Amino acid sequence: MATMNAEQSAPGAQRAYFTHLAEGRFLIQRCGACDRHVFYPRVLCVHCGSPRLDWVAPAGTGTVYSTSIVRRKAEDGGDYNVALVDLDEGVRMMSRIEGVALDRIAIGMRVRARIAAGDEGPVVVFDPARGDER
Repeated sequence: MATMNAEQSAPGAQRAYFTHLAEGRFLIQRCGACDRHVFYPRVLCVHCGSPRLDWVAPAGTGTVYSTSIVRRKAEDGGDYNVALVDLDEGVRMMSRIEGVALDRIAIGMRVRARIAAGDEGPVVVFDPARGDER
């Protein structure tokens, strides 16, 4: 039985998001009617209901809104973090913070997005912004 990665199994706008990531581009949507950004990928704007959603490159910077450490045994891959990041465009996304010790990740930390390899394809992760390594 063949397995599908996230890009292949996702419908519509979600598939486009994963296709962009596979091409090395982190894009989110912006509504052509109300000019607000949208994330997670949608077919209608969550703010005004318009179908006029375009793909745009965000600045890639944001602030840690919340973070949690998931504890796992070393043989299961070890501990990792799950973070909610508020992008400067006003949308929030779930990801992880890399490039810093887990106990150094803090709410309010400035971060910068990058595309990394995930188990099922490329994903957006964040690193501390220069000067905010704490």
